[in-house]
Amino acid sequence: MGRFLFAEPTFDAKRAFADLEKQVKFGPRVPGTKGHADCRDWILAELQQSCGNAERQDFEIILPRTRSEPRVDLNLSNLYAQISPDVQRQVMLCAHWDTRPIADNEIDPRKAELPIAGANDGASGVAVLLELGRLFAAKKPAVGVQFVFFDGEDYGPDNNRMYLGAKRYARKPALPKPLYAILIDMVGDKNLGIPRELRSELMAKEINDKVWNAAKELGIKQFLSQTGHLVDGQLEEIWDDHLPLLERGWKAIDLIDFDYPYWHTLEDTPDKCSPDSLKAVGDVLAKVVYDEQ
Repeated sequence: MGRFLFAEPTFDAKRAFADLEKQVKFGPRVPGTKGHADCRDWILAELQQSCGNAERQDFEIILPRTRSEPRVDLNLSNLYAQISPDVQRQVMLCAHWDTRPIADNEIDPRKAELPIAGANDGASGVAVLLELGRLFAAKKPAVGVQFVFFDGEDYGPDNNRMYLGAKRYARKPALPKPLYAILIDMVGDKNLGIPRELRSELMAKEINDKVWNAAKELGIKQFLSQTGHLVDGQLEEIWDDHLPLLERGWKAIDLIDFDYPYWHTLEDTPDKCSPDSLKAVGDVLAKVVYDEQ
């Protein structure tokens, strides 16, 4: 009688990329639109299937009128789920799931008023986390894992009208305080290169070290030794959803490749992204989580 060999579960890059494409097919995920509502419900269903405990954190935000922007009332939803919620030691993996209402980096002013597809800027991070949810459900780590998807990250146009879901979550966390949080954003670029984000390095260097040590052990080259992002020739920190978490006093880092020429344009589409990039990030995060004891 033959022996059956069962392969260890691994991060499925093909399935993750299909999740990226699925989000884009919903259309722009701008708060208040059908695409936003449909994608929200789909993410929840996927989380429910893998984790069995997906929830919404619904909230309303009123953005007051300014000289350049009208008053806006937004109904937003952070989404969250857990692997092994009863385990005391928890780590948090997070991303934003909404997309930019305007393509403000388009040169043509008519195009600049249109919403973006958000294949990399939004869908890539969600795709990695959904696949990690399946992986950790199949092979549970020693620690509990919190998956949190922030809404309203990219609303804008300026920083006062962005990171809305992360700000809300930092004020009213839906889950217990984690050991640390790892945010992923814009991680699907075909030419992926993730430096050590400047504020993350300053406030949570030991978490950056966990990630880059894991990448080194796995031989994954997309995690660069460079510290800081070059913006117009200068090293700068990145404004993103990790900042409200850091301000709350949590350890949090941001994994992001900001060197993406299609950022906030109509060309941020799946053909600019790669399953290999999603897998590189997924494999590193899986090793970080599995190495926690």
